[in-house]
Amino acid sequence: MAGTIMIVGGCLGLGLWYRQQLVLKVQVLKDLQQILEMLQSEIRYGKATLPECCKRVSTHMKEPYKSSFLEVFCRMKENTGEKFEVIFSNALRQCFLKLPIEEKDKEQFLRFVSPNSFTEERMQLCAIEQSEDNLRRRVEELERENMEKCRMAVGLGVMSGLLLVIVLL
Repeated sequence: MAGTIMIVGGCLGLGLWYRQQLVLKVQVLKDLQQILEMLQSEIRYGKATLPECCKRVSTHMKEPYKSSFLEVFCRMKENTGEKFEVIFSNALRQCFLKLPIEEKDKEQFLRFVSPNSFTEERMQLCAIEQSEDNLRRRVEELERENMEKCRMAVGLGVMSGLLLVIVLL
């Protein structure tokens, strides 16, 4: 009886873990969307440059984003001659290693700092808005998919545990 409970409990835990990963992926995309909104606000209303925006945004973000944005600001302040887009991309890619995010979502977020991006304020804002809109659509798509996947993950976890118990008996 104890073995049965442990097997079913373990499989249920695995289903719940998978469900949590799906929910976490959506939360990460929402965080990235929020970062883009803050960058837009800092450029539009604060009239700040992108490195200054990184410093200001870092004060409002939690880890792992906070340290990545501070790193971008500090490296740009050192003025080593490296381009902003290279420093920003490298710092955020290191941050993304700790997060459950797909490659296409990473690229979508970093698109506004691509090598052929604009230096003029209005065009930067347009590029950020475009990235934000694409992330918003992706979040909506994942939320629709996740409603069914989350339910299925927990159900399959329990069912697979019961199947294991039956097979082992």
